[in-house]
Amino acid sequence: MWLVGLGVLLALLKLSDVPPVAAWDWWVTLSPFGLAVVWWAWADSSGYTQRKAMDRMDERKEKRRQKALDNLGRGDKGKDRP
Repeated sequence: MWLVGLGVLLALLKLSDVPPVAAWDWWVTLSPFGLAVVWWAWADSSGYTQRKAMDRMDERKEKRRQKALDNLGRGDKGKDRP
């Protein structure tokens, strides 16, 4: 996502004729979009995207489980209870 944001920023700077970027070739200015496509292709083909999604889901499940235990009064086993 950072590459797409960088590409949009560079394209806007190029179109607005901002001095350092205005002198660059278009292929340099638009290269972050190509890099984003390559990144997404690699991430999808290697399973990186799916692993990250599974990690986020596992984290949410653990938070829900911990909240349920806290609501039952069984959370934080190391905590002293009266």
